[in-house]
Amino acid sequence: MSAAPLIELSAIPESQRAAVLAVLRERDALRETNRRLEHLIAELNQVVHGKRSEKLSDDERQLAFEDLEAAVAEVEARQDAAAPPGTPPRRAARRNRGHLPADLPRILRVIEPNSLLCPCGCGEMHRIGEDRVERLDIVPAQLRVIVTIRPKYACRRCAGGVTQAPAPAHLIEGGLPTEGALAHVLVSKYADHLPLYRQSQILARAGIELHRSTLADWVGTAAFHLGPVVDRLSEHLKRSDKLFMDETTAPVLDPGRGRTKTGYLWALARDDRSWGGADPPGVVFTYAPDRAGENAERILQGFDGILQLDGYPGYNRLTRPSRTGGVPITVAHCWAHARRKLKEIFDRDGSEVAAEGLRRIAELYRIEAEIRGMGPGLRLSARQVRSAPLVAAFGEWLQAQCRRISVKSRLGEKLAYVHRHWDGLQTFLRDGRVEIDSNSVENLIRPIALTRKNALFAGHDEGGRSWARIASLVATAKVNGVEPFAYLKATLEAVAAGHPQAKIDDLLPWNFKPAS
Repeated sequence: MSAAPLIELSAIPESQRAAVLAVLRERDALRETNRRLEHLIAELNQVVHGKRSEKLSDDERQLAFEDLEAAVAEVEARQDAAAPPGTPPRRAARRNRGHLPADLPRILRVIEPNSLLCPCGCGEMHRIGEDRVERLDIVPAQLRVIVTIRPKYACRRCAGGVTQAPAPAHLIEGGLPTEGALAHVLVSKYADHLPLYRQSQILARAGIELHRSTLADWVGTAAFHLGPVVDRLSEHLKRSDKLFMDETTAPVLDPGRGRTKTGYLWALARDDRSWGGADPPGVVFTYAPDRAGENAERILQGFDGILQLDGYPGYNRLTRPSRTGGVPITVAHCWAHARRKLKEIFDRDGSEVAAEGLRRIAELYRIEAEIRGMGPGLRLSARQVRSAPLVAAFGEWLQAQCRRISVKSRLGEKLAYVHRHWDGLQTFLRDGRVEIDSNSVENLIRPIALTRKNALFAGHDEGGRSWARIASLVATAKVNGVEPFAYLKATLEAVAAGHPQAKIDDLLPWNFKPAS
């Protein structure tokens, strides 16, 4: 923007100087606003496209998006406020009108003119149409008290004729919360990642004094009663022919040492949607105080199919004839982990060998993108015809590089990792139901990291077990398109009412219907 010529105020009539000064101040403010907007947009582009954005975690990148987009919106709102009357707002095109769910309740507000009489004196005007605008309104969480009254009736003629309806069943007999309140606390903690002490603070603002220890008691009670549902969910998953497995850290307070120790949440997941499998997706988390491979062996008792996982050596015991709880498991290793190893080297020093490995792996992923959604037979045929020659060529290239590059170098270490898992990396060529990577289970355990970040740690090993149970039901509900609060509320109500054990399958997340 070219600099505007300087204005000599002394040449302007005194009666007009105030107006001219106001215009100049408005011009300077507009310039500053435009400079700020350009700066913010440049920062946003840096986060999206710049190399430095690769060093941010997904959560950090989202936080950057939120704050920068909010700052851009503030600047644009300032520009809208300063624009001449009648100028269309800059942000009008970004509104989401017309996309509000049809099942949301609608509150109609009809605004009638002050008078329906024709200005010409012809009489009352007739309605010829309307303008309808829908806007999203949000009412904060409503706290209410359910008052249950059970009248007593007695016979006036005898002493024994007293009747009263039985008290309804509650999950916490004689306790304060309804099952809906319990479900809200569970969803807030394990789906929305709000620790109990923060929930206590939020309730206090509404005048409800509930100590976090009380909320913790509610969580533990609910976790106990939901345990059989999670156990049944695990049984269903282990009947499958193919599962994913992964583990993630779960810091736990260690009072004896005055600091935290590292526990683990082991995730066992099923997701057959990419090839049209009939079984619904689901995940079960199991807490363990360490990462020992025997935990995986214990969790997988009764499962004898194909297991998709990363290269953690603790899983090796599952493939041995001495495996307890079943026959040796067939392992499908993850090409995404192999790619990640090479990318670490390429990002650090631009290695041509790593770049070649990444290029070869990218060819395999292009084929997978094309066959996603096809049945297992078609996927297998495409892989045998198109992918198998590429994998064979990659194997020959890998062998040549391993002979040439020292295993003690960083690149040699990464290549050796791929070489060690070569058999498992070829499993997807032999079964159309197998994925090329284990990203499905990694996506399912990502919310665990958010809960871990916000809650800092679980207060005890038992807290880790409660965490695992509730997180299992919340994650499985989400992946099946079920609203977690509605599901947990209905399930807790059913459990409180004595839902029969023989029909426990009805309580699994994928069988939930809003009217059930």
